[in-house]
Amino acid sequence: MDETGSAGAAEEPGYGIGAVSRRLGVPAPTLRTWNLRYGIGPSRRSPGGHRRYDRVDLARLEEMSRLVHAGVPPADAARQALRVTVPPALPASREGVEPPSPAPEEGAAEEARPGERAETGGGDERARIAGGGERARMAGGGEPPRIGGERARIGGEPGNVPSAAMLARAATALDGRTVTDGLAAALARLGVVPTWDRLVCPVFDTISRRQDETGAGIDVEHLFSERLLAALHPLAARPAHPVNDRPVLLACAEEEQHSLPVHALAAALATDRRIDTRVLGARTPHAALAAAMRRLGPAVVFVWSHQADTGDPAPLAALPALRPPARIVVGGPGWWPDLPPRVTRVASLRDAVTVVADALR
Repeated sequence: MDETGSAGAAEEPGYGIGAVSRRLGVPAPTLRTWNLRYGIGPSRRSPGGHRRYDRVDLARLEEMSRLVHAGVPPADAARQALRVTVPPALPASREGVEPPSPAPEEGAAEEARPGERAETGGGDERARIAGGGERARMAGGGEPPRIGGERARIGGEPGNVPSAAMLARAATALDGRTVTDGLAAALARLGVVPTWDRLVCPVFDTISRRQDETGAGIDVEHLFSERLLAALHPLAARPAHPVNDRPVLLACAEEEQHSLPVHALAAALATDRRIDTRVLGARTPHAALAAAMRRLGPAVVFVWSHQADTGDPAPLAALPALRPPARIVVGGPGWWPDLPPRVTRVASLRDAVTVVADALR
């Protein structure tokens, strides 16, 4: 038992790595890496001798995940997370929301996903999307559609999928756990693209309208963006048997900070088409993108631009000509007219998945 734990920790159940992975949306291999490299791991043992996470461990991992997703280097994030000594009280049971149940013994089967990457994209120009304080326009518009029942069960197990209105209310209340549960259930039951179109875009529309009307809501935008990124992260891991030998390279234009669409595209390609991707993320310098192309020899390069001041197409024409050639695909409302002839523009996440998959045939 961690000496900083609460006095009642001896009576609380310990949680296995599978339950912790599902609760936090962090792949089991990543949890093992954090334990080996930084000492953030299970501090208790079950009667059978298997290592278990307690509430202090969960609090530290939650802080570690938050900091890493905010862009803090993992070593620095770990140092800060290890300072967490007081676990948050587990919430009282609510309709459809429960604390995680203890996982089976360490030898039992887990739903672990290999790899630790995440990034995605796609989008048209009519619905606003955010990512860690960012905005982007994607598919959607009109009133948020209702999608399912009331709440999702924790851990992303196929439960009831919330409506966009319910998810927006949870985000507005800064109820991160309900947002996490709802996104996990939607992604497990509907898939990445339908979740993006039916839930994510309408929720960001609601958040953006509130910001326009009141000038408030940045905290809501940040919470929803962070929870969405955490949900997409494990889905974008390299498929066990990818269909492509040459990877797909995903990046944002230079100085473009809107990276959530790129993360969504990576998750959709991995889960729907078994396509291996490499994500460079926000604000990728043109020289860095060109260097990555030469190093990896990708089959497809996708570049996202939301803001008009990041959408100059001239650097696209200067990207290296590979042999065999790479298909260049762009998305987002920021791109200026007169794209180079070899560049394909897509208008939605669904279109981006289709165009990338077709280019690999």
